[in-house]
Amino acid sequence: MRLGPVGEAPLVTSCGRRIEVRFLRLAAATDRPISRVALDVGPVRSGEPGTWASLTMGKALDLARRLMAQVRVAETAESAPVDAPASTPPRAPSA
Repeated sequence: MRLGPVGEAPLVTSCGRRIEVRFLRLAAATDRPISRVALDVGPVRSGEPGTWASLTMGKALDLARRLMAQVRVAETAESAPVDAPASTPPRAPSA
């Protein structure tokens, strides 16, 4: 197993979790190694454990698309009048 080079410093959330995104390459029994994007969400300051996920390139792109869709919803909600109804988040496509 090999983690690719770190491109950026970890993102640190307001609750203290460190989020890192890295390239992960796993040796396989075949001639072709397995490439993944690793998402590591570290523990909070209080010590609550973190989690991680290993995503194929397609799943990583789908996650990025979903994150961007939610950013657009949040930006729209932020600029809406306070008494306006909350926007419904976009539904994920069925697989």
